[in-house]
Amino acid sequence: MRPRPVVPVLAVLAVVLVAAAAAVAAGLFATGATGTGSATGTGEMASRPVPAVSPPQRSSVTPSSWTTYNQNNARSGVDVSGTSFSPARTAWTSPPLDGHLYGQPLVDAGRVFVATENDTVYALAADTGAVLWSTHVGTPFNPGTVRGLCGDIGPTVGITSTPVIDPARGELFVVAAVQVSGNAAHHLIGLDLSTGAELMNEVIDQPGFDPAFQLQRASLALTDGRVIVGFGGNDGDCEPYHGMVVSAPENGAATSTFVVADQPGDSQGAVWMGGGAPVIDPSGNVWVSTGNSAYTTSGKPYDQSDGVLELSPTMRLLQDFAPSNWSADNRRDLDLSTPPVLLGNGLVFAIGKSSTGFVLDQASLGGVGHGLMAQPACFGHGAAAHVGDTVYTGCGGGAAAYRVTQGPPALSTLWRTSTGGGGTPIVAGGSVWTIGNGNLNEINLTTGATQQQFRLGSSPSSFPSPSAADGLILAPTTDSVMAFDGPAGLPGPPSPAPPAAG
Repeated sequence: MRPRPVVPVLAVLAVVLVAAAAAVAAGLFATGATGTGSATGTGEMASRPVPAVSPPQRSSVTPSSWTTYNQNNARSGVDVSGTSFSPARTAWTSPPLDGHLYGQPLVDAGRVFVATENDTVYALAADTGAVLWSTHVGTPFNPGTVRGLCGDIGPTVGITSTPVIDPARGELFVVAAVQVSGNAAHHLIGLDLSTGAELMNEVIDQPGFDPAFQLQRASLALTDGRVIVGFGGNDGDCEPYHGMVVSAPENGAATSTFVVADQPGDSQGAVWMGGGAPVIDPSGNVWVSTGNSAYTTSGKPYDQSDGVLELSPTMRLLQDFAPSNWSADNRRDLDLSTPPVLLGNGLVFAIGKSSTGFVLDQASLGGVGHGLMAQPACFGHGAAAHVGDTVYTGCGGGAAAYRVTQGPPALSTLWRTSTGGGGTPIVAGGSVWTIGNGNLNEINLTTGATQQQFRLGSSPSSFPSPSAADGLILAPTTDSVMAFDGPAGLPGPPSPAPPAAG
């Protein structure tokens, strides 16, 4: 055989390389190029910056965070980045996680944080959904090990509430139900945001109460260096349990506690709020709503059930409100089941199972029967977002918008939807976003019309809620997280972990 003509081939290669170099010099590899590949190779050409390596849309996403339930202490539920999601598209779905998800996804430093009923906390990359770390904090509680226990969470109860992040400490806090011999124990656990390493682990169950019957459902909050933890009962109200709020210092010092329905022969009064979090006002005080108690006949002294409470960071009762028929509400299980909404105009909006909307004065709640006004509204379900004097709340069967105004106090209905579910709404990209009937719904802020809808599948939670940060709408499903982005595209990669101390 004759040898191949090597020289002509080399000549052709030389021409190709020269043309490629000329193309780079002329800027033909522009930032508008598409594709997912990256430059590889050795030598001078591989070391030159090539704008097409990174998808151009990443640089246009405004970094933002969502470190607590409904974004901030006021629980406004508003994505402040201004990112547009018109139109939105499915960006990624996380790998299946090891348990059911009940909480709202949190976001910080390019990481998405969720926790499961298998007592595992995950950090996902916001740009891809890949698992960056996971920490299994304990063996979840098996409710089948306790006789007479009711509930609708299974097969195990682990981390049910939305965690909370303290960015200044670089720490994420969760409350995990952990199996102990024949019962449960509730551990407040702090994890390093970057690595998932355990930084604190403290049992916060209070003496004299049965932990198995105390469900930690309300999302966590932070104030004055303390983690605020709400407890209630399991679905079915099996006893014994008491509603309570525990204030646990981040440094592991002794806790303070406020107990609801803490009178002779009394019980229940859950602080559960449809999975919502306590509101923290500008003074650092804690606002919660409470469920029905065992006081169901008139003539009993008020026991802080079926009400709105303001507490100090150390759990001293500052003021309260309850409807005049609070004991009758207790008898019919028609309590205030959603978190109070504190508006910038000095008013409070409260709604619950009685399908009554209450308008209160923040400075003077007034005690029993002394709210500013009350009128028929929807069946309160989940929690709410708010912008100015407008409240976007979960309702049985969908969502609703109410305007709450001063001079004189007034409550007006703007719209109601029938999207189903009634999970907690948020506001992002100039729209309301809710989860209902297995769908993520974008709702027009002004009219309540559905503008976009994405299929998520079923959720174990009756109050599923999305979050929004880093250019993403994040929606929990049964055991994964789905992310949706807008025209700006995906965020950049997670921020590097800070250097280790020392």
